[in-house]
Formats: sequence, structure tokens, C-alpha cells
Amino acid sequence: MKVIFLKDVKGKGKKGEVKNVADGYAHNFLLKQGLAVEANASAVSTLNAQKKKEEKEAIEELNRAKELKEKLEKVTVELHAKSGEGGRLFGSITSKQIADELNKKHQIKIDKRKIELNDAIRSLGVTKVAVKLHHEVSATLNVHVKELS
Repeated sequence: MKVIFLKDVKGKGKKGEVKNVADGYAHNFLLKQGLAVEANASAVSTLNAQKKKEEKEAIEELNRAKELKEKLEKVTVELHAKSGEGGRLFGSITSKQIADELNKKHQIKIDKRKIELNDAIRSLGVTKVAVKLHHEVSATLNVHVKELS
């Protein structure tokens, strides 16, 4: 019997796949548990429509990420901190502080986990920080740390 998997089933198939399985297995397990539906004409057309919709949404998400990248690369985030000799900060600037300031001053919301800061910023000046917006799109954000006056 041909079925369309609605959820991943270990050893049998992944969500959205159309596969042939034993009739008894399909009737007694997959269909009863809601893990699959019978692959008739209407179910296949619904599956194809859903795949097209998901592709369209993925393209839109990629385009939004590219637009956000252009915005971010024009912006410089300015933060103020106390510093000692040689421009070393007392403490450090974290990705959370950068995300908060970006939201406050420029109305751009970015999750702090998307800001790829290997180590917190511990000195005055401009630092280039990578921001992962999408698995294909990364932006470079300028963070300017100034002396607190």
C-alpha cells in the first residue's frame, strides 16, 4: 500500500515522503496512529501544494534575511562603557547588550544567539561582529564602544 508520511517514522520514512509499505502495517499502525495517510490522488495533490507553499515561504524568508543584512551593514551600534588604561574596559560588552541597543536605537530585533561573538568585547573602538541571519546569509555589524563620560 502506498502511504504519505505525516510524521517521521524511524526506519520507514520521513515526513512528506510517499512510500510503499505492507498493507497490515499501514492499516494497523501508520493510519491508526495518524503517522501516515493513504496516497490517493487528493492526498498527493495536497502534499504537492504544501511543498510549493513551503518553498515559497523559504524563498520569502531568505529575501527578508538579505534585506536585513543590507540594513545591518549600514548601521553602527554605539555602546558606552567605563575603561581604564590603554582602552581596556572594566567588564565587557556582550551579545545581549548589542542586541538590546540595536533594538532600542534602530528598531531592529535580533536574537542575541544570532550574534556570533566568540569572546565578549573588552576594549574601546570599533569591532566588526558577525550576525547569522539565515543559514545562507550572514551580515557584519559594526559595534563602536566609547568611553563613558
